[in-house]
Amino acid sequence: MFSLSRRRFLGALSAATSLAGFEALAAPERGRARITDIRAMVLQGPRTYTFVKVVTDAGVYGIGEGYGSPGVGIRAGVLELRPYFLGKDPLEIEALYNGLGNRIDGSAHMLLRAVSAIEIALWDLAGKLLDQPAATLLGGRYRDRVRVYRDEGPVNMLDRASCNEWADKMKSDPAGWTAFRVSPPRGAPKVDTARDPSNRVLTSRELREIRQAFEYCRDAIGWDRDLIVHCEGEYDVRAAMQLAEALDPVKPLWLEDPLPPDFSPGWVRLTGASKVPIGTGENLARRQGFKDFIVNQGCDVVQLDIRNAGGLLESKKISSLAELFDLPMAAHNTGSALGTMATVQWAASVRDFLAAETVVGRRNWMDDVIMHEGPLVADGYIAVPRKPGLGVELNPEVVKANLAEGEKYWD
Repeated sequence: MFSLSRRRFLGALSAATSLAGFEALAAPERGRARITDIRAMVLQGPRTYTFVKVVTDAGVYGIGEGYGSPGVGIRAGVLELRPYFLGKDPLEIEALYNGLGNRIDGSAHMLLRAVSAIEIALWDLAGKLLDQPAATLLGGRYRDRVRVYRDEGPVNMLDRASCNEWADKMKSDPAGWTAFRVSPPRGAPKVDTARDPSNRVLTSRELREIRQAFEYCRDAIGWDRDLIVHCEGEYDVRAAMQLAEALDPVKPLWLEDPLPPDFSPGWVRLTGASKVPIGTGENLARRQGFKDFIVNQGCDVVQLDIRNAGGLLESKKISSLAELFDLPMAAHNTGSALGTMATVQWAASVRDFLAAETVVGRRNWMDDVIMHEGPLVADGYIAVPRKPGLGVELNPEVVKANLAEGEKYWD
């Protein structure tokens, strides 16, 4: 068990709860604007994307994005919460968030995702009102660009030629990817039936195949790029230990979510035994969900999704707590370019940040839902926007062309 001195505890409490710069900027501007409307619309693509707009009587608005599918649930949650926010000062972000009480206590995760979307839009709005980027309001930027990784591996990891083909494609991609999240092969090759989801152990054959698959990947992609091993909480402690041992030679950046998402002593046991860093957190909400992992050293990498965790400020508080225990942060992010830029603003304000997942950078309409010049991803990084708020605006024509059936664009 990790212990804290009183001084360090109080220092952590201060770091996790104080945004002095924001308060100083916001103080003379409070009362300048009131929230007059909150709108939502849903896009349909590879996933479902719910965009939120917070409108004020000052003629300024903020935009944010909620977690994906089912988008209808996020949209309904946003509209349910709308009356609470009407007439409120949009700069009272923390007070508004905490004022929701038990509606954000984790018992209604879909509603928390809706709250997160609104909260992100409020930071965009605050940045526009105060003429500052969100990263500056969150405490200041530590970096001007944020490393991102691509969630794609070879078609057949157990085939060396397939791995080489994948590596050649990734190395020649204009985005310049430097890191990739790759899922282990599951089940024997050429078998149509899925791996039994109730079976949380690994056979000797499976371990051998997984090790071979990642050795092929490493040989193909080289040592100048990083691999992240994507699990889905499907293993027990012993199997996760065996998996980590098998993969140690290829030196993954981290092993993601090998155990079921809730905290248990098994996470501490695994993290202590594994030579491969253990990462988790994409399904956790608020500091309450991350506390036991951080305090008990139940992971090596704290990986959150700002749309799941409670928004930008709550994510900042989680990262401040992790910093106290010398744990780096990473970001799960399956959002559109809008959600990605919100993640990038937060990541820029985190002292020890590794990389963020992204589905943008593939030069298709997913990139173009926001206005931008040049590619979004260059050399495996996304530049942190310097314009106020999230630093981006929607591209109306692209958004309209990809609205879900029955949805209307907010004018």
